[in-house]
Amino acid sequence: MTVPDLLPAGLLIALFLAFLAKHFVADFLLQTHWMPIGKEGRDHWIAPLAVHAGIHGLLTGLIAAWFAPHYLWLGAVDFVIHFAIDRGKAQMVRRIGATPATATFWWLLGLDQTLHHLTHFGFILVLAGSSTGA
Repeated sequence: MTVPDLLPAGLLIALFLAFLAKHFVADFLLQTHWMPIGKEGRDHWIAPLAVHAGIHGLLTGLIAAWFAPHYLWLGAVDFVIHFAIDRGKAQMVRRIGATPATATFWWLLGLDQTLHHLTHFGFILVLAGSSTGA
């Protein structure tokens, strides 16, 4: 897939707002206490992380279904990427002993969020590019 030189500004804005809202809903409104505590653990982390990443994947799938149904599979891609980013962050936090009282914790959280938004940027380009026939 190639990205055309010109993409409709209205579509880019709509997709950006959709993914911004999706991230807020999935990471903050729908993430229960069990998920962040569980997914950061040394043991029994798979279920809470899978549920959390699954919510992200489901919401990305809904966005894709609305804007470009043939890219519904982006939901599965988001699940895998979100799972990997969050697990990597959890392992780094634990390995270096970072806590909310340390700057390193916040750097890792910032990196985590940046990687999620870069993922969304890629999805936006794919979905917007598909609407132009590219």
